[in-house]
Amino acid sequence: MHDTDCINFLQEYLPVLGYRWKGFRKVRRQVCKRIRFRIRELGLTNLHSYRQYLENHLEEEKVLDSLCNITISRFYRDRVIFERLENEILPYLAEKAIRNRQQQVRCWSAGCCSGEEPYTLAILWRLSVLPGIETDIPLQITATDRDPSLIERAGKGIYPGGTFKDMPLEWKDQAFEKRENNFHIKELFRRDVQFLEQDIRYDLPDGEFELILSRNLVFTYFQEDLQLETLHRMMTKLKPGGYFITGIHESIPEGQNILIPFGKCIYEKRDY
Repeated sequence: MHDTDCINFLQEYLPVLGYRWKGFRKVRRQVCKRIRFRIRELGLTNLHSYRQYLENHLEEEKVLDSLCNITISRFYRDRVIFERLENEILPYLAEKAIRNRQQQVRCWSAGCCSGEEPYTLAILWRLSVLPGIETDIPLQITATDRDPSLIERAGKGIYPGGTFKDMPLEWKDQAFEKRENNFHIKELFRRDVQFLEQDIRYDLPDGEFELILSRNLVFTYFQEDLQLETLHRMMTKLKPGGYFITGIHESIPEGQNILIPFGKCIYEKRDY
């Protein structure tokens, strides 16, 4: 299967699934590799025969949808965002919670992949935020992803060394134990993270949150109408005055008046 053939196939079928080609251009080889494997698995010969198979087996569309799930993640990805979280947003949310006599601060990591993002937040909270406020208020993190294999891996909290290239070395040393060739996250940083298998297009976690991170998923891969629909549903879970974080190369769609820009990739929900 040539790259051009796969590009044509993706440009045809991604919109059917609610995705946009623009988001997949740089990661298409990951998806094309999975499609090639699926074609061999079905005993088919090429993309033409797979197109016919899709037309005659409507349930295969769900399989193709799963093949389009992009799984790129690492600890402390996009340093500038985590620095603002560490120095401004998380301390503010902690102090606000204390003033309001809340028992906790709640955060949702949407599309968490293998758990690097929510664990990074837990590490930031424990090693940087809490020492500055001298109060042991917990950051309760709900992390969701549609891929059960990723959720299982995240729950184990075991990672290879390469995923730490962006994380400050001292945090890695404090938060992980090295066992053979992998690094295991310590229980202190696991206890307040809950992983759930959910597809953000259909499911939302329970309760409301002071902070929601939706990075490198909705506003990269979804078509604009699905972006706006998903954003509106996510806003029902964000408290007024709470913060919403996108990916560093993303922007939210036009046509919404709920979020106010608070710097690059960071938005605050209007507090009416």
